[in-house]
Amino acid sequence: MKFLISFFLISLMMILPACGADNVEEQVLENSASVNETTEENETTEEISVNTGEPEEISGTLSFYTSQPDADAEALADGFKAKYGNVDVEIFRSGTEEVISKLLAEEEVGAVQADVLLVADAVTFEGLKEKDLLLSYESPELNAIPDEFVDVDNMYSGTKIMSTIMAVNTNMVDDLPTSWSALTTEEALNEVIMPSPLYSGAAAYNAGVFSRTKDFGWEFYENLHDNEATVVQGNGAVLKSVAGGEKAYGMVVDFIVASSKLEGAPVELIYPDEGVPVITEPVGILGNTDNEAAAKAFVDFILSEEGQQLSIGVGYTPIREGLAPPEELKGVDELTVLSNDLTDLLKTREEDKEQFRSIFGDE
Repeated sequence: MKFLISFFLISLMMILPACGADNVEEQVLENSASVNETTEENETTEEISVNTGEPEEISGTLSFYTSQPDADAEALADGFKAKYGNVDVEIFRSGTEEVISKLLAEEEVGAVQADVLLVADAVTFEGLKEKDLLLSYESPELNAIPDEFVDVDNMYSGTKIMSTIMAVNTNMVDDLPTSWSALTTEEALNEVIMPSPLYSGAAAYNAGVFSRTKDFGWEFYENLHDNEATVVQGNGAVLKSVAGGEKAYGMVVDFIVASSKLEGAPVELIYPDEGVPVITEPVGILGNTDNEAAAKAFVDFILSEEGQQLSIGVGYTPIREGLAPPEELKGVDELTVLSNDLTDLLKTREEDKEQFRSIFGDE
């Protein structure tokens, strides 16, 4: 029966409108995922509750769907299992758009298999919240997370700070810029590369924010197009191009640039004066989780100081207050954050993608 359900889900994913090869987020590392195929039905709860289970009392299988790079997701799971040895964490990893397509395909046939979800941005979670797919859980760790990164109904919470910044190849650029406008100058003609909102969840969020920010708007993207900017699927490809000297400038998430710089690549991180869009890779629990106790414990661990220190160790800026970011990265208190209303961004996300496509085509 499990094999029949899996076959049907795969077939359904190929035909759902939300699916498609044009919705794959960046993959910084190669995929290697294990999928939880359990189909037992459990009761769900709508009450806000605090997880108080002791490690030895929490057991079973936990299905974790995420868009994090494989190594980072596995490090998180290993850290959790070191504390909760009776829990087996099974990971499904892909880009945000593919993860959500899989989840919605499962929901369509009443067989959601994920217990915990961690993907790129809050707009995605707002969509799931609107579909009533999430469990409200007020983790005790939320006391140390800034309110602006926590859903008002406790359906999800940010887990880290990931800014989209300007990466510059220092062998190709002598005077480091301080403004996003540098990407539309004559010096940057055919020297800019960025991820596509048609593939990357982070880039889709950026397009929604920039297009609604004063002094940017869609004119910013039109000017990038006129300046012969190159569009690729994900952030990893952007970094590779800038670090390798193929392009001088890139729009890219900060943490991968910082890691590359520390490894000796000729790249510099620029946090432009106007500010930066920020995604927080939120985490949430699915409403019909098969293992609510383990799911709550996993969320607690991710947001705890121990879990945040693990995140710092693999190169991310922590979202928890009182913790310093890794070398080369800025903490949230140092940033000028460009943002917009999440409800508006959710309503117009597909329109934003189409507007981007009208400017750049299907690149």
